[in-house]
Amino acid sequence: MTQIDPITLAVLAGRMEQIADEMDATLFRAAFNPIIAEAHDASHGLYHAISGDTLVQGKSGLPIFVGVMSFAVQAVIEKAAADGDLADGDIYIFNDAHIGGTHLSDMRLVRPYFRDGKLFCYLASVGHWHDVGGNVPGNYNPAATEVFQEAFVLPPVKLARAGEINQDIIDILLRNTRLPQSAMGDLNGQLGALDLGVKRMDELLDEYGADTVEAALEALSHRAEALMRAELQGLPDGRWEATDYLDNDGITDEPLAIKVAVEIADDRMLLDFTGSAPQCAGPVNIALPTTVATAYVAIKHIFPALPANAGVMRPIEVRVPENSMLSCEFPAPTGGYTETILRMIDVIFSALAKAAPERIVANAYGTINALSIAGKRSDGRPWVMFSFYGGGHGGSMACDGLNHGNAPISTATIPPMEILESVYPVMFKQWALRPDSAGSGKHRGGLGARYEIEVLEENGAEAFLFGERGRFAPKGVAGGGDAAMNVFSYATDTGWAQPPLASKMRGIKLRQGQSVILETPGGGGYGPAAERAPKDVARDVARGLITAQHADKTYGNVWREVAP
Repeated sequence: MTQIDPITLAVLAGRMEQIADEMDATLFRAAFNPIIAEAHDASHGLYHAISGDTLVQGKSGLPIFVGVMSFAVQAVIEKAAADGDLADGDIYIFNDAHIGGTHLSDMRLVRPYFRDGKLFCYLASVGHWHDVGGNVPGNYNPAATEVFQEAFVLPPVKLARAGEINQDIIDILLRNTRLPQSAMGDLNGQLGALDLGVKRMDELLDEYGADTVEAALEALSHRAEALMRAELQGLPDGRWEATDYLDNDGITDEPLAIKVAVEIADDRMLLDFTGSAPQCAGPVNIALPTTVATAYVAIKHIFPALPANAGVMRPIEVRVPENSMLSCEFPAPTGGYTETILRMIDVIFSALAKAAPERIVANAYGTINALSIAGKRSDGRPWVMFSFYGGGHGGSMACDGLNHGNAPISTATIPPMEILESVYPVMFKQWALRPDSAGSGKHRGGLGARYEIEVLEENGAEAFLFGERGRFAPKGVAGGGDAAMNVFSYATDTGWAQPPLASKMRGIKLRQGQSVILETPGGGGYGPAAERAPKDVARDVARGLITAQHADKTYGNVWREVAP
């Protein structure tokens, strides 16, 4: 193996990260649907030629894809080995969540990169397509009991053979979506990102040579492992547990436990999810690749200096019971995976807060509130507004939580209402912070939000909600208070109503002029409320973030002595 000096290693690490970042940017600018173009629900990276391990991932894509895309590339490696016909210019495409993780809306493209006739690495692109069939527009079907009710399932197949696109595959894809123009635009954007990745890799290897770049990739993996081991050695040895719950699975109104035991011994960590709920009927199951990837995301939050490299996970064992909600088997539905992995992150944070509270933030709001509103325009054209919504982040040792942020599983942005209103026949009557929604504490949580969305289309519309935290509030840590829970309401001809399952419902009929209202959770608090400075409470009241009544109840009335 070629030896590489630290300066060259740092330069090459930056260059390869830039390649992935540029691939991200290419798709974001080319995609047709706002979930990719505005919210950046996509990712690109470089992956090991033999193992499929993550080598480099773009900084603008979703962190959850760091781990799951490694499983996706592994699936392609196995497919190519079985078929025995891998060639330069091949491109594989699939969305099977049980193989590649997450859910069926995430379309994966994997392309082998060859240098001088030899496989050097894989390039991969994943993006959340707007609609891929199934019973519910936008694919978040809260009543699904198998994947076939969520979307069409595409196993790894060749979209291109030696550079020649297979139009038959594209025809199948476009026939299985309500929005073929959007799907075609997103597909072309992903193909363009892969083409750019090949061009930039050619330029990099032309400049430094394949041996040097390969040595850099190997060194970066070893460095990631060493950094992780050093971080673990800085924590106390021991075992700590935490349990939290999902509201229900969308089918049966019973809570579902997610339990973790975090064990640290010297430079190794065990994340043991024994005791978590068994595989359930509804779509909050996740496949094992998603569980492992979520563990990485939680670890990355706790140790932010770690790189996006598979070496980070070598000292960490993720133990998941068979036939559990966290290791479901095909064809169990997985459409609501986002809600489950958010709760996984919450319990990992809550457990580690008992060992190293200075590193932990309290629970964030814990649900993306996947809301689809769909219908037909007066000329018969279908429209599907799918989006996710923000809430409060948890307080920390350093400061209050972020108001109205996006979920900690991503670096995505919440699509702006101006974009949504310009594309769909809806009007946001309110988009505001939700007073009194934050968990109390020395450092309070961030505030959730209140959205009211009115249907403008004369033909009306149908709404579908897939959310969480309607029954179990985001938790505080280190003595902090819990945040407000999720509340969803929708207009009917006889007044406002709420879902029987609190956070999930399909088939909500809305006439022109009727609205839905989302009141999202805040973040949990950090530290005892009694330790919050009265001037900070007075400031929050003056700004309308909490009411005077809530301040008196939560913090006492000392704040009134310093109120302006």
